[in-house]
Amino acid sequence: MPKQAQPSITAQQTDLSERLPFTDTQDFEDAARGLIGRRTPNAVTAEDGTVLWDMDTYAFLTGDSPDTVNPSLWRQSRLGAEQGLFEVVEGIYQVRGFDLSNVTFVEGDKGVLVIDPLLSKETAAAAIALYREHRGERPVTGVVYTHSHADHFGGVKGVTTPEDVEAGRVPVLAPEGFTEHAVSENVYAGTAMGRRAAYMYGAALARGPQGQVGAGLGQTTSTGTITLIPPTVDITTTGQEEVVDGVRMVFQMAPDTEAPSEMLIHFPDFKALCAAEDATHNLHNLLTLRGAVVRDPHAWSHYLTEAIDLFGADTDVVFASHHWPTWGQERVVEFLGLQRDLYGYLHDQCLRLINKGWTGDEIAEHIQLPPALENAWSTHGYYGSVSHNLKAIYQRYIGWFDGNPAHLWRHTPVEAGKRYVEFMGGADSVVDKARRSFDAGDFRWAAEVLSHVVFARADHTPARELLADTYEQLGYGSENGTWRNFYLSGATELREGQFGTPTVAASADIIAHLTPPMLFDAIAIQIDGPKAWNENLVIDVKLTDADAGDRYRLRLANGVLTYTKAPQKGDADVTLTTSARRLPALALGGLSPDKLAEAGIRVDGDASVLASLASVLDPGDQNFPIVTP
Repeated sequence: MPKQAQPSITAQQTDLSERLPFTDTQDFEDAARGLIGRRTPNAVTAEDGTVLWDMDTYAFLTGDSPDTVNPSLWRQSRLGAEQGLFEVVEGIYQVRGFDLSNVTFVEGDKGVLVIDPLLSKETAAAAIALYREHRGERPVTGVVYTHSHADHFGGVKGVTTPEDVEAGRVPVLAPEGFTEHAVSENVYAGTAMGRRAAYMYGAALARGPQGQVGAGLGQTTSTGTITLIPPTVDITTTGQEEVVDGVRMVFQMAPDTEAPSEMLIHFPDFKALCAAEDATHNLHNLLTLRGAVVRDPHAWSHYLTEAIDLFGADTDVVFASHHWPTWGQERVVEFLGLQRDLYGYLHDQCLRLINKGWTGDEIAEHIQLPPALENAWSTHGYYGSVSHNLKAIYQRYIGWFDGNPAHLWRHTPVEAGKRYVEFMGGADSVVDKARRSFDAGDFRWAAEVLSHVVFARADHTPARELLADTYEQLGYGSENGTWRNFYLSGATELREGQFGTPTVAASADIIAHLTPPMLFDAIAIQIDGPKAWNENLVIDVKLTDADAGDRYRLRLANGVLTYTKAPQKGDADVTLTTSARRLPALALGGLSPDKLAEAGIRVDGDASVLASLASVLDPGDQNFPIVTP
């Protein structure tokens, strides 16, 4: 059962309530501005009745914050729980509160353009239904993906169909490199990312003052069907202009900022700027806790300067695919400038201290934001944090090794735990000492030493119970929504055992759009190396598409699956012949000849080679433990 806040946490919350500028209500005014209608009740279900999204579970977010929630995060979560259809300006509308992200509708001459259609097709369908309830049955005449994260494209089949796209009735615009990044991120390390995302977003936690209250960037992720329709129009250069259904758009490329493939959109006729996810009402992640490639804060800051230079004088409102808009030309420029300075400051100051020999942990403990940034609500670390972003910058430039040879060859958590516990007098002694730290409010130290006990003695009940209580208090004190969710999810694992991964990003649609090389890579990373040491297999893949006409040779040797398109001598053990579109069946349907035949893949040669390959595949575990061995 959840516990109450310890006195030190209660004192922290009281201090923050008195110190932070809660009398500033501008964000609440902006978040409510333009409300046209809400969806009541706002639960979205699958065909079998499974609840995929339910914003009504956040109805408790009213009034003053309880002691079990950081008051700054409580404020952000109240803002994030606003749901409904909102007018940004006449002709541009957003549905907010239907998923982690927002979907935007821009009305054209004959229909409506959809920008970033949420994570799941079910929530996207509910969002466009609310839009049409109030704005009429306008057909979708275009789709725009601002970047390559699933919560900005996964719901596309809830707003349009592949048939309409293929027929040319609905162009799909996206930044260059979109499909490669969208697919690869969700497949290569997708299992681990999805597992960690379950902790990061707290999707399996109970909602309430002692549980999940939001994720800072939005409330949480929906758990519906992730879909994908590839772009038909690539945006490649800043200043590129496209007109769809009479809607004029000018694009700004912003790669390697919040996503590897990202762009901003200016609507000159509306004097509106879509900032994608590069300017939201919080400090964003430079390295998300679910895991990703470290993002570039220097480029991020640069692109926000460029956005101000390109569009600042001609923009009366800036909106993003999360949170609420900012209105007024001066406020727009101020908001973009604060976001720019935020990322620039962290980047520059981190490098200054790196070059003085500081480690990532030391830098994260030392650097504070300047008062002008600290006092702006939009720079608070509700999603990213100053602490873990600084460590990410250190990692980007220096890597995991801090230069101390004592850290060069560390023991695994289990082996280190056994040795720490022995040195500290045994498990019971460590728990007794940790309880004193807990009572004194030193939760960070209690968590560190108790984690050693749990990894050394996973069955030590007092250690598990006290570590769960410790994580819970750290969660209660966190301003960052994803930190809170990670801590409370860790407590849940310790108390109740492992829980599942509600959202699996590597959906059938995602896998279906793997290119042949990406598919081969996806298979290669599942090879159990030691099990495959003595295998020597050669497989040819012949593609029949008129626009492909490619032939690949795959070779499994020395525990590594490699591939090439270069002509090879000698015959393969087996040849697979199919189209590029049908090839992903290798990942979706298995490698048996019967399954491949059903998928339209012809097998010639020694089919037992496929069984040998299948026997050394070791897929990821969607439910692996995180805070226990």
